[in-house]
Amino acid sequence: MLQRQPLRFLLADDPGAGKTIMAGLLIKELIARGDLQRCLVVCPGSLAEQWQDELYRRFQLPFEILTNDKLETAHSGNRFLENNLVIARLDKLSRNEDVQQKLQLPECRWDLVVCDEVHKLSATFFGGEVKYTKRYHLGQLLSGLTRHFLLMTATPYNGKEEDFQLFMAVLDGDRFEGRFRDGVHQVDVSDLMRRMVKETLLKFDGTPLFPERIAYTVPYRLSDTEAQLYKEVTDYVRHEFDRAEALANDKQAGTVGFALTILQRRLASSPEAIYQSLRRRSELTEAPEGVRAPATWRRRRGYRRRYPHAR
Repeated sequence: MLQRQPLRFLLADDPGAGKTIMAGLLIKELIARGDLQRCLVVCPGSLAEQWQDELYRRFQLPFEILTNDKLETAHSGNRFLENNLVIARLDKLSRNEDVQQKLQLPECRWDLVVCDEVHKLSATFFGGEVKYTKRYHLGQLLSGLTRHFLLMTATPYNGKEEDFQLFMAVLDGDRFEGRFRDGVHQVDVSDLMRRMVKETLLKFDGTPLFPERIAYTVPYRLSDTEAQLYKEVTDYVRHEFDRAEALANDKQAGTVGFALTILQRRLASSPEAIYQSLRRRSELTEAPEGVRAPATWRRRRGYRRRYPHAR
């Protein structure tokens, strides 16, 4: 990565391969070379404290986590100008237009922006139309505010080439410009990304860093009662899938299909697990109008919409 000036790169190593450490090493080296003074780390909210701890404990880099209080009490009116090493929560930036306006001020440029879990910066190509998210637009914004731009994720590819290239356009909009066409836009991205899987990671002595993963099928013979239960649940799932496909609302059909897929997983878990799942599903779908539902049901998302007369 150090050889690329300016750096536009996707670090897509497997989980546990040390992407956070790689980012810290890069930041430290760029500071030593006099190439970095201002650095912004953007990550999901649940990882902000982890990033702060890792960067300080391992590299003595005093990053500040951007909070609402710090935004509101900034002496200059713009907290981004008061600290050169900042960690910001992804959704805080993507959903708050006021914060984005402060980021876009000419004096608020960065030497390096690091984005973690960037598979969340998604855009999808469906039905001949591209659908963008606020997170994706944030990625485009950040790309234009920094000299060096490092993206990090362990899951860069969702199986759709068009979605992947939309994602890579955050790094290089010119290179991935235009509507995706199969067979036309196949490109080599080896100069823009690195992906190392656990099987290829080695210790200094050349031995594997992680134990070998071996997957195999273990045969298990169902009892007559278990086989009957499996058949009846499978029939029930297939019947409900047919009903879901007949729904005019595609979004609702997808939700029902996902829920029923979960039932088969519960069936594989244990008879008690599938029993409890079917019981809850039966109570939710068959609750008569005006019946007072237990508080645990009422808290379920969608219950109030589904049964507006329930107290």
